[in-house]
Amino acid sequence: MAETLTPKLVPKEISAASAPTAAPFIEIEGVSLYYGASRALKNISVHLEEKVVTAFIGPSGCGKSTLLRCLNRMNDLIDGVRIEGSIKIGGHDIYAKDVDVIELRKRVGMVFQKSNPFPKSIYENVAYGLRLHGVKAKSDLDTRIEESLQQAALWEEVKDRLHSSALGLSGGQQQRLCIARAIAIKPEVILMDEPASALDPIATARIEDLILDLKKYFTIVIVTHNMQQAARISDHTAFFYIGELVEFASTTKIFTNPAQKRTEDYVSGRFG
Repeated sequence: MAETLTPKLVPKEISAASAPTAAPFIEIEGVSLYYGASRALKNISVHLEEKVVTAFIGPSGCGKSTLLRCLNRMNDLIDGVRIEGSIKIGGHDIYAKDVDVIELRKRVGMVFQKSNPFPKSIYENVAYGLRLHGVKAKSDLDTRIEESLQQAALWEEVKDRLHSSALGLSGGQQQRLCIARAIAIKPEVILMDEPASALDPIATARIEDLILDLKKYFTIVIVTHNMQQAARISDHTAFFYIGELVEFASTTKIFTNPAQKRTEDYVSGRFG
């Protein structure tokens, strides 16, 4: 897999003197989103570079999952949604009229809150996206499937039962299988929406260790309600409240010395 620049999130308001020199990989500029007449996101601007973990935190309904789904145009599937502003990935406007949304979702994979393996074998779950994108030869499929399961820290547990139903795996294994399925097609970005919220502490720890390993290869954006999780695994944290991006900074700063009182109140448990 090709090496890329180490990513850092750069808030729009950061001065040029303190901003990293690498060019941003994901550029979110002035994004507002409406469900009918209701405005769910309010003029969000933030820049992300490659290969860091960025956590979106905030109370329920604050817009963090909505913004996450903007990055692979999942909100297109909802009737009455309207988006203003621009989002570029690798310099390309992902909302341009000529964008192939299927190709976009190959570049920007997603792992959901509830593990959603297909009612097929472990092998066929990982092979599904590969076949969809033109990988047909069994030798190529075998190689890519093993590689993806290795990266998802699942290979040793399933290598002797690849043709057994994925539904027979534990919850944590199913979620790692879904991660393997997402990374098999070699995306550039992985979006994760509460990927460990339904898991026990041991399975959650396995997912967190996996995320820390995967950031060597992918840019990862994770939505989480678990502030301890955000503190453990993310390099940068964005705090959202009622559709606004209140503060974005290094995770250490957000949790130890936030600039905004609303951020301090939230991370200290005073509200939310």
